[in-house]
Amino acid sequence: MRFGEALITEGLINEGQLQIALEVQGKTKERLGDLIIKMGFVPHDKMSPFLARYFHLPFIDLKTIYKAIPAAVIKLVPEELAYRFMIIPVANEEGVLRLAMFDPLDLVAEDTIRMKTKMKVTRTVALEEDIRLAIEYCYHQLPQLQEHVENFMDQEPAAPFSVNTDDQLRGEANDPPVVKYVHQLVVQAVNMEASDIHIHPKQDTVDLKVRIDAVLCDFDPPPKSMFWVIVTRIKILAGLDISERRLPQDGRFKIVVGAQEVDIRVSCFPTIYGESIVMRLLNTSSPLLGLEQLGMSAVDLLHYRRAIRRPYGLILVTGPTGSGKTTTLYTTLNEIKSEEKNMVTIEDPVEYRLPFLQQSQVNPVIGFDFARGLRSILRQDPDIIMVGEIRDRETAEIAIHASLTGHLVFSTLHTNDAAGAAVRLADMGIEPFLLASSLVGILAQRLVRKICPDCHEEYQIAPETWKNTGLKGDRFTAYHGRGCKNCFNRGYKGRTALFEVLTVNEEMRALISKRASSDAIRNLACQRGMMTLAECGIEKMKAGITTIDDVLRVTQEFQEI
Repeated sequence: MRFGEALITEGLINEGQLQIALEVQGKTKERLGDLIIKMGFVPHDKMSPFLARYFHLPFIDLKTIYKAIPAAVIKLVPEELAYRFMIIPVANEEGVLRLAMFDPLDLVAEDTIRMKTKMKVTRTVALEEDIRLAIEYCYHQLPQLQEHVENFMDQEPAAPFSVNTDDQLRGEANDPPVVKYVHQLVVQAVNMEASDIHIHPKQDTVDLKVRIDAVLCDFDPPPKSMFWVIVTRIKILAGLDISERRLPQDGRFKIVVGAQEVDIRVSCFPTIYGESIVMRLLNTSSPLLGLEQLGMSAVDLLHYRRAIRRPYGLILVTGPTGSGKTTTLYTTLNEIKSEEKNMVTIEDPVEYRLPFLQQSQVNPVIGFDFARGLRSILRQDPDIIMVGEIRDRETAEIAIHASLTGHLVFSTLHTNDAAGAAVRLADMGIEPFLLASSLVGILAQRLVRKICPDCHEEYQIAPETWKNTGLKGDRFTAYHGRGCKNCFNRGYKGRTALFEVLTVNEEMRALISKRASSDAIRNLACQRGMMTLAECGIEKMKAGITTIDDVLRVTQEFQEI
């Protein structure tokens, strides 16, 4: 069966689309499959499996195996060739090299690899984005970082390194071993789904850590003699002043890892042993989640959706730094976006650039803070406003004024739970009756680590441990991850959120107006059915989503259930 006819038979295109593609092919002489993809008739993830079937080749789901490809196999094909032909070796089967290819008709690629490796080659088909991801991971594994360190040490004098001129540092920071070390460090952190990279100087050594699922993990550090050039390289990438080592500096740069565009925020902080570097990794190409994917219970989701669809009022999201507040706010704004609404934000910093928002970033150096920005936003005829954080009385007063004059306002606070938010604003000097009139709802949240699905298992808890949690009953069965290669032997992979949703009705408004304590507000909310953070954690623990230890880590202690 001819190629076009096979596409029609499988229902991937119709007769009209084939005729259009054939007419264009007659003019451009391009391959029919390439044209059909380019014209948007068939997406890549449908075309690759079809090509495998059509040419009677195996199709592999590379995402499930790429982390297990042996390093010895990867070294058979140079990285430059892997990128050029978009291929990756997956196995050495008794002298026959199996390649995963995006284009199974690329005979030039096959011949080039055969000549380079002096091996027989067999072809399998995989998705292009999966091959790109596998290349980034397999060619930038941690052991290769040590190779760059050794290359750097080989070309440097044996004497202890000292900080000399800026020109010398700049030159050494552009040496291939340093450039490759920094690049591969970032790529490896992205592949491990880390949120931060920490490089901290000590007296004679360097600490290198990455934060994965909220927990810092040790990496093999570079030698102290390489520290200064690594810092200089990062500062060059971030557009910072390499000669300034006495003052903190902040910058950013971007890197593409596979199909991901990663925005990297760099913070330099002077210490007695040198500049401490922290890089925050933000995957700006990942799509926004839906509210259903955040981890709320069905009841909480119903209450929260009712609150965010109010025409005006103040909605607060509370929790410590790194608890996912910004993600929740962006997801919320994406849920209620409309061409008929003007949505304006003031943030510090703008973490994700979203096309449906008018976004602005504070700049304290020129006096552009949250209060001044919020005051100006009110002259932009907004329907919905998002304030990155309420930090002072002035910002709180303007936000409440906006919510009382027909605007829906979202913001964040750093409080331990939902009930504490109202008390915190009152402590800032906000009149309780204004607060009671403006508040629509408060959402408190924490992030817990999810048990790795590949090594998920039941285990029996010691009765004493179960008793110490404060939980009632004699249930001693729980779940954890035993550790595997897919979770780097940590037993956890990914995170989910714990929520408590406090909605404000007339009874709650009366309590807030009287400057009630957070305990009184919490008790009333619980009487009305609010699930606390601890209760939410217990439900997810019982469902096998997370562990007792992680719920205790973020909620401090269990409540009596």
